[in-house]
Amino acid sequence: MRGAVLYAPGDVRFEERADPKIINATDALIRTAATCVCGSDLWDYRGINPVEQPTPFGHEYVGIVEEVGSEVTAVKPGQFVIGSFFASDNTCANCRNGYQTNCLHREFVGAEGCQAEKIRIPLADGTLVATPEQPAEEHIPSLLACSDVMGTGWYAAVAAEVRPGDTVAVVGDGAVGLCAVIAARELGAERIIAMSRHEPRQKLAREFGATDIVAERGEEGIARIKEMTGGIGADRVLECVGTQESMRQALPSTRPGGHVGFVGVPHGVALDGQELFYSHVGLRGGPAPVRAFLPDLIDRVLSGRINPGKVFDLTLPLEQVADAYQAMDERRAIKALLMP
Repeated sequence: MRGAVLYAPGDVRFEERADPKIINATDALIRTAATCVCGSDLWDYRGINPVEQPTPFGHEYVGIVEEVGSEVTAVKPGQFVIGSFFASDNTCANCRNGYQTNCLHREFVGAEGCQAEKIRIPLADGTLVATPEQPAEEHIPSLLACSDVMGTGWYAAVAAEVRPGDTVAVVGDGAVGLCAVIAARELGAERIIAMSRHEPRQKLAREFGATDIVAERGEEGIARIKEMTGGIGADRVLECVGTQESMRQALPSTRPGGHVGFVGVPHGVALDGQELFYSHVGLRGGPAPVRAFLPDLIDRVLSGRINPGKVFDLTLPLEQVADAYQAMDERRAIKALLMP
């Protein structure tokens, strides 16, 4: 089979790789129906995370089950499935508490690279969710979004405890931030403020449910949020970037007693404990337990209630994966969809 391999910063190649095989009785093999480039992949592509050797890449996927191990009972060959970027047994104490990304037996699915024609999925029974039937082609981008960015945006809203009637500010206008707008709307937020300086992303944020746009950043951005909320701050702030600047934007924009849900993978983020202590702001986040949300999100997609697949504004053949990375790195695309 063929798949993407990251050799060095800026150097993605699409090349022949060994076909994945069933290693454990709990594995499944899937033929990829669609995959994509994640914003978090760019940390490695840009050299911010070290790349020490050629590495298969990608962690978002949907596909058709081709083979299962002898202990797999929840999915079977021929089914269309979606799974999380972390494999989980879905039965351990952490999974039962809703944190499958902290499963006691978790494995990173992307370790073998999902930007490929075939993928081995560990712990298939706990990781994969099958659709009731083969989905319509129009639903595949949105189902793919559920494997990470929609589930991650949803977790940002859940972690921040978004409630009906809330005012919610979303920091970050990438795919996760835009999906967080959907999540805030679905959870009943009355006012959703998208922080964005890019007109196409502002337009999509409004389509997804944003009621207001704030283009300012830094102190000006914080002041604008405070001005819009009677000097208090937003009830919930969803931090979807992972930089010191985005966290500094999020915390002071939150009212006392409010909550920040942070899902951007942190790079260089440091918090002042004393400032946090006196802010009375709650802070919760981490790698999104996507598996916990998949059944509900799949239902919302198939019923037409949500359409997060609109974050894909560039579609390319999988063999042009290097072009997809370049387009996202240069912010010419919000998110690139790759079709085998």
